[in-house]
Amino acid sequence: MDPDRLRASGDRTLMAELLADPLVRRTNEEIAEHEKNGPLGTRRQLLATALRLTEGMSPELARITAECRAILGVEIPLETYVYPSSTFNAACVKPEQGRLFILLSSSLLEGFGGAELRFVLGHELGHYVFGHHDVPIGYLLQGEQPPSPELALKLFAWSRFAEVSADRAGAACSQDPDAVARALFRLASGLRGTAIELCIEDFAAQVDEMIVEEERAEGRITPPMQDWFSTHPFSPLRVKALHHFERSVLAREDGFDVETLEAKVQTLMALMEPSYLDANTEVAERMRRLLWAGAIVIAAASGGIRDEEVEAFERFFGEGSFRKGVDVDAIGAELEARVGEAREHVPPARRVQVLRDLCVIARADGHVDPAEVAVLREVAGGLGVGEALVDQTLGESLELD
Repeated sequence: MDPDRLRASGDRTLMAELLADPLVRRTNEEIAEHEKNGPLGTRRQLLATALRLTEGMSPELARITAECRAILGVEIPLETYVYPSSTFNAACVKPEQGRLFILLSSSLLEGFGGAELRFVLGHELGHYVFGHHDVPIGYLLQGEQPPSPELALKLFAWSRFAEVSADRAGAACSQDPDAVARALFRLASGLRGTAIELCIEDFAAQVDEMIVEEERAEGRITPPMQDWFSTHPFSPLRVKALHHFERSVLAREDGFDVETLEAKVQTLMALMEPSYLDANTEVAERMRRLLWAGAIVIAAASGGIRDEEVEAFERFFGEGSFRKGVDVDAIGAELEARVGEAREHVPPARRVQVLRDLCVIARADGHVDPAEVAVLREVAGGLGVGEALVDQTLGESLELD
């Protein structure tokens, strides 16, 4: 199979748009200019801080890696490193001087079995195969010139689709759907051993139940639901996307067509997108009212609304959406009422979505003032959403893994 067929259409479309963005192009040009002066030091740092695994040290890992490389057509020289960590994690680092680097945490290497490890390695190699390193998301979101809120949200949306593509590459390498479900469950829960047996159908069914429950639920959102709103899809959501993949023609001869697969994945991923900005419903209107007021209060929290903050606001909400002479104190007084309306009339997961978007706006200028964090925490409390979501969204990793 041509590995490019595995790529999610959302990944392909959004990445093309991002690579055409002036800020992304300029950032890539700056990185290329630095690389002309010599390597960025990635390999040197890895050699100094992690253990490079040779075939003699781990013949089983070398065999699995070779199998995954063959399936995905990866020919570039590859070095695999292990680093000490109690957390299950892995990463694929952008090539340097013709070498690709895979990083595995020590706990993942010890805790994952053969088919699970093939999924992880295939996933990481997928990021390279699909060219995901061409979008320097970490540089963009942490650089001196912050992206507009609109671009920041597009980066987050793309990164989630990029994970779906990489998951498909991992599934193609693993060729064991239940092992894939176990790997994602272990990555999400940190559980070791064989105390829990998982089936992909059972894990995927959790998403259907969550969608129903979030529309009915009252009160606080639990931490697992909060994980839906990040740069990575929540694990059951990823499993549901993979469940669709396993039932498609990409994984079985009698499966449904690629167009149906992509439509199902788009519908699934739409749960994490701010579609309420355009939707013509009562719930969407309440969400927009809260987002508008919250964004203004957050912008003013650090001592007044600067011109660049007005510009960023209008890039997100549309030209002319910010009125000169706006009464920030009045909007601040009204914010509590809008939060209360949202808590009463907006489904729980949608409240989490608005709070996530407010966090994205707050961090879009590259710095989040303590006063801004205080506003976000207050909004979280009023919405009945755990304040941990604020910390998670403001502090989460900006790199693909």
